Amino acid sequence: MKKETKHFRALLADNALYYIYSNISAPLSLQELAKEAGVSAHHFHRIFKEEQGQNLYETIKSIRLQKAANLLLSNHYSTISEVAQLCGYSSSASFIKAFKGRFHLTPREWRHGGHRQYAKEILSTSSAAMASQRSFLGLEPTIKKIPAFRAVYLRHKGYNKSIALSWQKLMAWGFEHQISSQARQIGIHHDNPSITPLAECRYIAALEVEEGFRAQGLLGVMEFPPTLCAVFEVQGRYGDVLGLIDYVYHEWLPQSGYEAKTIPAFALYQKNHFLDPLGNFQLDFCLPVGVV
Repeated sequence: MKKETKHFRALLADNALYYIYSNISAPLSLQELAKEAGVSAHHFHRIFKEEQGQNLYETIKSIRLQKAANLLLSNHYSTISEVAQLCGYSSSASFIKAFKGRFHLTPREWRHGGHRQYAKEILSTSSAAMASQRSFLGLEPTIKKIPAFRAVYLRHKGYNKSIALSWQKLMAWGFEHQISSQARQIGIHHDNPSITPLAECRYIAALEVEEGFRAQGLLGVMEFPPTLCAVFEVQGRYGDVLGLIDYVYHEWLPQSGYEAKTIPAFALYQKNHFLDPLGNFQLDFCLPVGVV
């Protein structure tokens, strides 16, 4: 396969995921996404499945349900019908059926404690998280507006140490394209890894770039909007982050007077544990929120 063809296929799938996440509340169709990509529906469907390992509708369904599972826990004042609509379901009945098929619990059962065993089983699959002795109880954030930013990025599926490979590739690309070594490093968590099987978590490694920058090759460019966030300033080691995220979503947020948005949480790294030889980090974990 030619390099240009490889890049085209990767970017088609990547841009489709960006569009899906950006429009998760809306109806999404193969025809709409194919039109965005400028190819036929047949061509789009084949390339997307080959690049992602699952077809378009399975991907959309998975993203909708993972988003809903998180919002059911973080947005206590939203009804189940409202959560369903936020995640692109026009019918509560179809949402409840799909949710139970995925999690083996109804949305109501999940919201009222059923998620705890599910989360416990997921965290137990991470030896680093299980080895962590870090407690975040009492950690309080600063509520502030994070300005818009533009970034080049690589997507990574799976939340584990293999993310380091994507960061190394991104930094090498940045070196070749004269991006400053001081460019801000950003990790975007599309999924809550405390309630999403770690192998299915979608993570983005990103480098902030100036307005007007155009990426080449395998990398995409994203525009992240200005966002009100709860910002947690934290230092630690690899393995502590899963506990941090679990605390933020399941301990701090329900008692905070805020609720999560559909915009993903992200980390602004001062020291990146995926690049640091000792696995240490210093970061601001930013959770987009709205006032209840």
